[in-house]
Amino acid sequence: MTNFRFKAFLGAVTLSAAVSSLPAYAADYTLTFAHVLVEDTPNGQAALHFKEEVEKNSDGAIEINVLPAAQVGGDVEIIEQIQMGLVDIGIPPTATLGNFEPRMQILDLPFLLSDRETMMEVLDGDVGREILDTLNDDSVYGVNFWGAGFRHMTNNIRPISSPEDLSGIRMRTMQSPIIISTYENYGANATAMAFAEVYNGLQQGVVEGQENPLANIYTMRFYEVQDYLSLTSHAYHGYAAIVNRNVWESLPADLQDVMRTAFDNARDLARELTVRDEKRILDEIEGEIAINRLTEEEKAAFVEASMPVHEEYKDIVTPELLHKVYDVVGIDY
Repeated sequence: MTNFRFKAFLGAVTLSAAVSSLPAYAADYTLTFAHVLVEDTPNGQAALHFKEEVEKNSDGAIEINVLPAAQVGGDVEIIEQIQMGLVDIGIPPTATLGNFEPRMQILDLPFLLSDRETMMEVLDGDVGREILDTLNDDSVYGVNFWGAGFRHMTNNIRPISSPEDLSGIRMRTMQSPIIISTYENYGANATAMAFAEVYNGLQQGVVEGQENPLANIYTMRFYEVQDYLSLTSHAYHGYAAIVNRNVWESLPADLQDVMRTAFDNARDLARELTVRDEKRILDEIEGEIAINRLTEEEKAAFVEASMPVHEEYKDIVTPELLHKVYDVVGIDY
């Protein structure tokens, strides 16, 4: 890093002048950004963009080391390491964060967010900020929401066109109480499993199905070991960008601004890449896995079957917060 800076001044100024021209806080902050995704996913690319933007716009004051593909553990382990200060930044799923802050589970209620525009209105608005603020304990600061698109279901038993079609299927889920409850409510046998273990679990028959957005289904090659893909769009696969609170509060205000802007730009990039990639992914895997799309009537049956889960978790996510989301998305209560 220092040699690079000096090269920029070669032939123009002396070594001592170059040193004196560096910002006072140059290279003061080296932060680790850990996540479980492979680098060619939209969010994996967004993490690299975040690194580049922060390092450039902080004039080298902040260095970001990105550790993708679960190098330091799964999402639960990454969250725990951020709490302890062993990792500085992460983008764990909101569903997994629900194990640490129950109100965060609200965004994983089935069929709560119906489309991309509604998702952005909730996540990027005042209600989204209030949900992020539930994380504001002594160890974690929530910056914004990233995401990988809406989740869909794959399995090796049958196409899924109704809740009844899930009966008896062993479905892998994230380590999330609300998602486990959702599949149990549909009649499936829900099995929590770390993301990095899913391909082998499907291949070996430990589980028969799973749910994920298309980007993850494609990059992790789940379609190779599954027979059916059902485009259910039953929940938005949101990530909360979180930072160790002590690290965040140690940054001067100008560097916090640099970080916050880079978080927002990376979020927007991940969303753009997700939309761009989804049609290409469907085109590429068509023929390798049978794809079925739900009719409006079939989706309505899923929505009705999901309401008991909303009722079950109402007091956990708090009625006040749930009603605020309902008001934005237009659900009667």
